[in-house]
Amino acid sequence: MSDEEEDTSIESEDGEEHIKQMTKISSHSFGQTSEGFTIKIIENIEEEYGMFVWPCSVALAEYVWQQRLRFSGVTVVELGAGTSLPGLVAAKLGSDVTLTDNSTRPEVLENMERMRELNHLNCTVLGLTWGDWAAPIFNLKPKIVLGADVLYDTKDFDDLFATVTFLLQSSPGSVFITSYHNRSGHHLIEYMMVKWSLKCTKLLDAFSFMPSCKASSISGNIQLAEITLDDPIT
Repeated sequence: MSDEEEDTSIESEDGEEHIKQMTKISSHSFGQTSEGFTIKIIENIEEEYGMFVWPCSVALAEYVWQQRLRFSGVTVVELGAGTSLPGLVAAKLGSDVTLTDNSTRPEVLENMERMRELNHLNCTVLGLTWGDWAAPIFNLKPKIVLGADVLYDTKDFDDLFATVTFLLQSSPGSVFITSYHNRSGHHLIEYMMVKWSLKCTKLLDAFSFMPSCKASSISGNIQLAEITLDDPIT
Protein backbone atom coordinates (compact mmCIF):
# COMPACT_ATOMS: atom_id res chain seq x y z
CA MET A 1 0.00 0.00 0.00
CA SER A 2 2.73 2.43 0.93
CA ASP A 3 6.17 1.86 -0.56
CA GLU A 4 7.90 5.20 -0.17
CA GLU A 5 8.51 7.32 2.90
CA GLU A 6 10.50 10.47 3.45
CA ASP A 7 10.98 11.79 6.99
CA THR A 8 11.93 15.35 7.86
CA SER A 9 12.63 16.78 11.30
CA ILE A 10 14.03 19.79 13.09
CA GLU A 11 16.99 19.52 15.44
CA SER A 12 17.27 21.66 18.55
CA GLU A 13 20.43 23.54 19.53
CA ASP A 14 21.61 20.74 21.81
CA GLY A 15 21.33 18.22 18.99
CA GLU A 16 18.25 16.40 20.27
CA GLU A 17 15.72 15.60 17.57
CA HIS A 18 12.60 17.69 17.65
CA ILE A 19 9.80 15.78 15.97
CA LYS A 20 7.03 18.37 16.15
CA GLN A 21 7.19 18.88 12.40
CA MET A 22 8.08 15.31 11.40
CA THR A 23 6.42 14.34 8.15
CA LYS A 24 6.50 11.46 5.73
CA ILE A 25 5.51 11.05 2.12
CA SER A 26 3.66 7.80 1.49
CA SER A 27 2.97 6.36 -1.96
CA HIS A 28 -0.32 4.62 -2.78
CA SER A 29 -0.56 2.63 -6.00
CA PHE A 30 -3.68 1.81 -8.00
CA GLY A 31 -3.81 -0.74 -10.80
CA GLN A 32 -1.07 -2.92 -12.22
CA THR A 33 -1.47 -2.13 -15.92
CA SER A 34 -0.44 0.84 -18.03
CA GLU A 35 -3.49 2.79 -16.83
CA GLY A 36 -2.42 2.47 -13.20
CA PHE A 37 -0.80 5.28 -11.21
CA THR A 38 0.58 6.29 -7.82
CA ILE A 39 -0.64 9.05 -5.51
CA LYS A 40 1.77 10.61 -3.01
CA ILE A 41 0.43 11.73 0.36
CA ILE A 42 2.11 14.07 2.85
CA GLU A 43 1.42 12.88 6.39
CA ASN A 44 2.39 14.51 9.67
CA ILE A 45 2.64 11.98 12.50
CA GLU A 46 2.50 14.69 15.16
CA GLU A 47 -0.69 16.32 13.93
CA GLU A 48 -4.27 15.28 14.61
CA TYR A 49 -6.38 12.97 12.47
CA GLY A 50 -6.61 15.35 9.50
CA MET A 51 -2.96 14.73 8.54
CA PHE A 52 -2.88 10.93 8.52
CA VAL A 53 -4.09 8.32 6.00
CA TRP A 54 -6.66 6.18 7.78
CA PRO A 55 -7.81 2.72 6.60
CA CYS A 56 -11.22 4.03 5.51
CA SER A 57 -9.48 6.47 3.19
CA VAL A 58 -7.49 3.64 1.61
CA ALA A 59 -10.68 1.60 1.14
CA LEU A 60 -12.64 4.46 -0.42
CA ALA A 61 -9.75 5.39 -2.73
CA GLU A 62 -9.59 1.78 -3.94
CA TYR A 63 -13.33 1.83 -4.60
CA VAL A 64 -12.96 5.03 -6.63
CA TRP A 65 -10.23 3.36 -8.69
CA GLN A 66 -12.33 0.25 -9.30
CA GLN A 67 -15.27 2.45 -10.34
CA ARG A 68 -13.01 4.62 -12.51
CA LEU A 69 -15.25 4.75 -15.58
CA ARG A 70 -17.96 6.21 -13.39
CA PHE A 71 -15.66 9.01 -12.22
CA SER A 72 -14.36 10.19 -15.58
CA GLY A 73 -15.43 13.77 -16.27
CA VAL A 74 -17.85 14.16 -13.34
CA THR A 75 -17.91 16.79 -10.60
CA VAL A 76 -16.77 15.43 -7.23
CA VAL A 77 -16.66 16.94 -3.73
CA GLU A 78 -14.79 15.22 -0.90
CA LEU A 79 -16.00 16.11 2.59
CA GLY A 80 -13.64 15.99 5.57
CA ALA A 81 -10.92 15.16 3.09
CA GLY A 82 -7.88 15.39 5.38
CA THR A 83 -5.07 13.78 3.40
CA SER A 84 -7.53 13.56 0.46
CA LEU A 85 -6.50 10.19 -1.00
CA PRO A 86 -9.96 9.34 -2.49
CA GLY A 87 -10.37 12.82 -3.97
CA LEU A 88 -6.88 12.84 -5.44
CA VAL A 89 -7.55 9.46 -7.07
CA ALA A 90 -10.77 10.85 -8.54
CA ALA A 91 -8.86 13.86 -9.90
CA LYS A 92 -6.30 11.55 -11.47
CA LEU A 93 -9.18 9.73 -13.17
CA GLY A 94 -10.43 12.96 -14.74
CA SER A 95 -13.01 14.19 -12.23
CA ASP A 96 -13.49 17.89 -11.52
CA VAL A 97 -12.65 17.66 -7.81
CA THR A 98 -13.15 20.02 -4.88
CA LEU A 99 -11.33 18.88 -1.73
CA THR A 100 -12.89 20.24 1.47
CA ASP A 101 -12.16 20.16 5.17
CA ASN A 102 -13.02 22.18 8.25
CA SER A 103 -12.45 25.87 7.59
CA THR A 104 -10.98 26.23 11.10
CA ARG A 105 -8.09 23.88 10.24
CA PRO A 106 -5.80 25.96 7.98
CA GLU A 107 -2.89 23.55 8.46
CA VAL A 108 -4.97 20.75 6.92
CA LEU A 109 -6.08 22.92 4.01
CA GLU A 110 -2.49 24.03 3.38
CA ASN A 111 -1.37 20.40 3.34
CA MET A 112 -4.09 19.62 0.79
CA GLU A 113 -2.70 22.38 -1.42
CA ARG A 114 0.79 20.89 -1.15
CA MET A 115 -0.46 17.43 -2.10
CA ARG A 116 -2.32 18.82 -5.09
CA GLU A 117 0.93 20.34 -6.30
CA LEU A 118 2.99 17.26 -5.41
CA ASN A 119 0.75 15.07 -7.59
CA HIS A 120 0.42 17.68 -10.37
CA LEU A 121 -3.37 17.64 -10.17
CA ASN A 122 -5.91 20.33 -10.91
CA CYS A 123 -8.16 20.35 -7.83
CA THR A 124 -9.89 23.07 -5.86
CA VAL A 125 -9.20 23.23 -2.11
CA LEU A 126 -12.01 24.75 -0.04
CA GLY A 127 -12.63 25.30 3.66
CA LEU A 128 -16.09 23.87 4.38
CA THR A 129 -17.42 23.31 7.89
CA TRP A 130 -20.38 20.93 8.08
CA GLY A 131 -23.60 22.75 8.89
CA ASP A 132 -22.07 26.16 8.15
CA TRP A 133 -23.86 27.77 5.22
CA ALA A 134 -21.04 29.96 3.96
CA ALA A 135 -21.23 31.27 0.40
CA PRO A 136 -18.90 28.73 -1.31
CA ILE A 137 -21.16 25.75 -0.60
CA PHE A 138 -23.89 27.24 -2.79
CA ASN A 139 -21.62 26.99 -5.83
CA LEU A 140 -21.00 23.26 -5.44
CA LYS A 141 -23.04 20.99 -7.72
CA PRO A 142 -21.38 17.57 -7.33
CA LYS A 143 -22.54 14.40 -9.02
CA ILE A 144 -20.54 12.40 -6.47
CA VAL A 145 -19.84 13.34 -2.84
CA LEU A 146 -17.07 11.38 -1.12
CA GLY A 147 -16.44 10.97 2.61
CA ALA A 148 -13.92 8.62 4.25
CA ASP A 149 -14.48 7.90 7.96
CA VAL A 150 -16.72 10.95 8.35
CA LEU A 151 -19.21 8.82 10.34
CA TYR A 152 -16.90 8.99 13.35
CA ASP A 153 -18.26 11.32 16.02
CA THR A 154 -22.01 11.06 16.57
CA LYS A 155 -22.25 14.69 17.69
CA ASP A 156 -21.29 15.71 14.14
CA PHE A 157 -23.85 13.52 12.37
CA ASP A 158 -26.59 16.16 12.09
CA ASP A 159 -24.24 18.77 10.64
CA LEU A 160 -22.72 16.18 8.29
CA PHE A 161 -26.04 14.91 6.95
CA ALA A 162 -27.42 18.44 6.67
CA THR A 163 -24.48 19.24 4.41
CA VAL A 164 -24.76 15.97 2.47
CA THR A 165 -28.49 16.46 1.94
CA PHE A 166 -27.97 20.01 0.69
CA LEU A 167 -25.32 18.88 -1.80
CA LEU A 168 -27.48 16.01 -3.06
CA GLN A 169 -30.45 18.33 -3.47
CA SER A 170 -28.32 20.80 -5.42
CA SER A 171 -27.51 18.18 -8.07
CA PRO A 172 -30.31 15.78 -9.09
CA GLY A 173 -29.18 12.18 -9.44
CA SER A 174 -26.12 12.66 -7.24
CA VAL A 175 -24.78 10.16 -4.69
CA PHE A 176 -22.85 10.23 -1.42
CA ILE A 177 -20.24 7.45 -1.20
CA THR A 178 -18.75 6.92 2.24
CA SER A 179 -16.50 4.37 3.93
CA TYR A 180 -16.65 3.91 7.67
CA HIS A 181 -15.74 1.60 10.53
CA ASN A 182 -18.79 -0.29 11.73
CA ARG A 183 -18.55 0.78 15.37
CA SER A 184 -22.05 -0.52 16.22
CA GLY A 185 -23.45 2.68 14.75
CA HIS A 186 -25.79 1.15 12.18
CA HIS A 187 -28.96 1.98 14.10
CA LEU A 188 -27.98 5.61 14.51
CA ILE A 189 -27.07 5.86 10.83
CA GLU A 190 -30.41 4.31 9.88
CA TYR A 191 -32.13 6.91 12.07
CA MET A 192 -30.24 9.70 10.30
CA MET A 193 -31.30 8.27 6.93
CA VAL A 194 -34.94 8.59 7.95
CA LYS A 195 -34.47 12.01 9.56
CA TRP A 196 -32.84 13.51 6.46
CA SER A 197 -34.96 11.63 3.87
CA LEU A 198 -32.01 9.65 2.56
CA LYS A 199 -31.62 6.01 1.60
CA CYS A 200 -28.72 3.59 1.37
CA THR A 201 -28.70 2.05 -2.12
CA LYS A 202 -25.58 -0.09 -1.74
CA LEU A 203 -23.72 -1.48 1.27
CA LEU A 204 -20.47 -3.40 0.87
CA ASP A 205 -17.84 -4.93 3.10
CA ALA A 206 -14.60 -3.22 2.07
CA PHE A 207 -12.73 -6.51 2.07
CA SER A 208 -15.04 -7.79 -0.68
CA PHE A 209 -13.50 -5.47 -3.29
CA MET A 210 -10.02 -4.64 -2.00
CA PRO A 211 -6.97 -6.49 -3.37
CA SER A 212 -5.51 -8.89 -0.83
CA CYS A 213 -2.26 -6.91 -0.64
CA LYS A 214 -4.20 -3.88 0.62
CA ALA A 215 -6.82 -5.70 2.65
CA SER A 216 -4.14 -7.47 4.68
CA SER A 217 -2.64 -4.15 5.79
CA ILE A 218 -5.79 -2.62 7.28
CA SER A 219 -7.82 -3.66 10.27
CA GLY A 220 -11.38 -3.28 11.45
CA ASN A 221 -14.80 -3.91 9.97
CA ILE A 222 -14.90 -1.31 7.21
CA GLN A 223 -18.15 -0.77 5.34
CA LEU A 224 -18.81 1.22 2.19
CA ALA A 225 -22.21 2.76 1.55
CA GLU A 226 -23.78 4.64 -1.34
CA ILE A 227 -26.45 7.07 -0.16
CA THR A 228 -28.97 9.05 -2.21
CA LEU A 229 -32.03 11.17 -1.60
CA ASP A 230 -35.05 9.07 -0.78
CA ASP A 231 -37.82 8.97 -3.34
CA PRO A 232 -40.19 11.87 -2.66
CA ILE A 233 -43.65 11.00 -1.40
CA THR A 234 -46.27 12.00 -3.95
